[in-house]
Amino acid sequence: MTRLHRLLAGLALLLTAACSSGGDTADPAPTRSVEASATSAEPTPTPSRSPSASPSPTPTPSPSATARPGSPTPRATAAAPESTGFPDARTTGPRTRLKAHAAGNMSVKTDGTVIRGQDITGSLDIYANNVTVIDSRITSTNWWGINLRPGYSGLRVLHTTITAIPGKGPDNGGVDYAVSNMGSSSIEVGWCDISVFGNALSMGQGYLHDNYVHDLVPFRNNGGEWQHTDAVISGGGSKGRLVIRHNTLLNPVPVDRGASAAIGLFADTGHVSNTVIDGNLLAGGAYALYGGGDGATGITVTDNVFSTRYHRYSGVYGAVTAWNASGAGNVWRGNRFSDGTPITPEPAG
Repeated sequence: MTRLHRLLAGLALLLTAACSSGGDTADPAPTRSVEASATSAEPTPTPSRSPSASPSPTPTPSPSATARPGSPTPRATAAAPESTGFPDARTTGPRTRLKAHAAGNMSVKTDGTVIRGQDITGSLDIYANNVTVIDSRITSTNWWGINLRPGYSGLRVLHTTITAIPGKGPDNGGVDYAVSNMGSSSIEVGWCDISVFGNALSMGQGYLHDNYVHDLVPFRNNGGEWQHTDAVISGGGSKGRLVIRHNTLLNPVPVDRGASAAIGLFADTGHVSNTVIDGNLLAGGAYALYGGGDGATGITVTDNVFSTRYHRYSGVYGAVTAWNASGAGNVWRGNRFSDGTPITPEPAG
């Protein structure tokens, strides 16, 4: 997945300065509750299209440039108060004691399956409707932690830790997706603690809320290049709605080791549309937010805090790029740096 067009906007001087949580919900009430009721020991098929991106070269900053698109100069500010009220390790992940379940990679094929209270060493490949994973932990060495297959719907992943073992994944040791939506319907991911994966939450439609995504791990993919990393990534072309609300989305990966964004809306498979980004804490990447580009429509970005914990301008080259201010239904309002400095994006170009 080549994204040269995303990083060309970063031809600016690299100025970095290191500065340096959720909600309640009633448990879902599916019709069945089965502990790890999955068809196990079936090898997980290799995706027909490689999950690995083909990273584009890191842009070379221009020594004479001083402006940062979408990035007025933030004032000095303490790092700790910015996280107040946003998801963190205390407000995400399982709420109950877990039962160890060294299952390996599993294929879930029974509609209505509920996986609850399990500490699973392996991954979940979902070939069923209305599956719920709740109060569990997934430790994967597969392409993904949890993947919804095409033609299936109703997946919910709640109060779960999803992580991986660096160096043990199939992508030259790397692991690509914590939760991947290959289906044609929305999925819900809420109150989850997610780390390690290169592209943690990968989907064109879904409801992502109250999650803590952190400590992404860089790796060279099977092509020998640094895999692009994003806390949330959408490739465009979806007919559904993507809501990204009240998450902590951190990408600490250096830009010369593949960092793309905290939220990356990319027109890789079609125009980006019908997306809500509201009330999140974002930090890191080449830019903290890629806004979808020239063809993007129906994108609302409201009341987000762009943290400067990794870089002076939230991302290496700025807070936001590829924002289509003239796109139908696009709204930019109330977005600011952690010190309160408002952010006004420059037009997509």
